[in-house]
Amino acid sequence: MPEERLILLVEDNDDDVQLTLRALKLNLVANRVDVARDGAEALDYLFCRGVYADRDPKVLPQVVLLDLKLPKVAGMEVLEQIRRDPRTKRLPVVILTSSNVESDLAKSYDLGANSYIRKPVDFTQFMDAVNSLGLYWLVLNEQAPSAEF
Repeated sequence: MPEERLILLVEDNDDDVQLTLRALKLNLVANRVDVARDGAEALDYLFCRGVYADRDPKVLPQVVLLDLKLPKVAGMEVLEQIRRDPRTKRLPVVILTSSNVESDLAKSYDLGANSYIRKPVDFTQFMDAVNSLGLYWLVLNEQAPSAEF
């Protein structure tokens, strides 16, 4: 039986969470979406700490949708920690942010982001972006083998 292809959405803005979930649903992306509301929660989720201590560490998301502007631990630091750990270094991370700062774009790729998507303000454009994202990362992309634990 194939593994469930889940998505980890790391987003602190409730409106953006709801918009992303709605866009995924309208694009018929039926994958489970787990939401982390800040960078610390995302790291706890990925590394099975704190309230996520009982989560199976072998079950990683198919893709992480990561905002950059997060409370507690910034998105760039989350990305750095993901890439530093052998268990998650191959995990696809898509930066999904409203930042239009070129240095954020450059630093994201320097730290190992797989993709950088600026959130369009227009809902139709956002729907198109989510549709493409879902098709590529959840259907077409071949996931790298997981590191052994």
